[in-house]
Amino acid sequence: MTTPRIALVGITKHGVRKLLQLAEKLPEAEVVVTEKFADLPPLFNTVRVLTGALSTHIGDLFAGYDQLVFFVSLGAVVRLIAPHLKSKDEDPGVLVVDDHARFVIPVLSGHVGGANAYAEHLAALLGATAVLTTASDVGKTLPVDILGRELGWQVEAPKLNITRVSAHVVNEEPIAFVQEAGARNWWTRSTPLPANIHCFERFEDVDLDRYRAVLWVTHRAIAPELWTKLEERLVVYRPPESP
Repeated sequence: MTTPRIALVGITKHGVRKLLQLAEKLPEAEVVVTEKFADLPPLFNTVRVLTGALSTHIGDLFAGYDQLVFFVSLGAVVRLIAPHLKSKDEDPGVLVVDDHARFVIPVLSGHVGGANAYAEHLAALLGATAVLTTASDVGKTLPVDILGRELGWQVEAPKLNITRVSAHVVNEEPIAFVQEAGARNWWTRSTPLPANIHCFERFEDVDLDRYRAVLWVTHRAIAPELWTKLEERLVVYRPPESP
């Protein structure tokens, strides 16, 4: 797996102080500061000094890193990144840490970009609180868009299906989870599987009238007629073929 490219970005006295404390625990991260703070103590980290206004570098930062950790106020970060947003499939994870390092807030690309998981990692390093607002993380339920990603599963469904099914999941409506292939250790939370998720080993065992949506882990080909029949209720996952 490719090592994520991490940038710790600071532009204020207190922010840079906390940034440097975190950098000691993240030697793989790159430290990014403005010219005013270029005179840094010796670090294991690579240091990048930005000339001029931070706003003129946001495009390059978006293109160059997988996780951008700003020791800058949330409002300022929102204004800085707004002109550069494309989609959750393209944007990096963006996180904000306050000047006292009490809170770590994933702002952008929480799921697909990994900012939620990285926020929890940083919070553990800082002794801070990760402020998560993504419904599936707060509710400790299935993340439909990235389920099984660490196991190599590929999601196969129109984006509208993923949106609709995600809503059914977080609203605790009955969901059929059918697993005909792939590793079984896909549930990684410390809490039990939510009661609205009902597990099956074969698609044919599911009474489609009883469930608002179907999550189907399979190697089978899905007939167009079945996609049409289930409309926006089906999301398919493709695990790696067994060697």
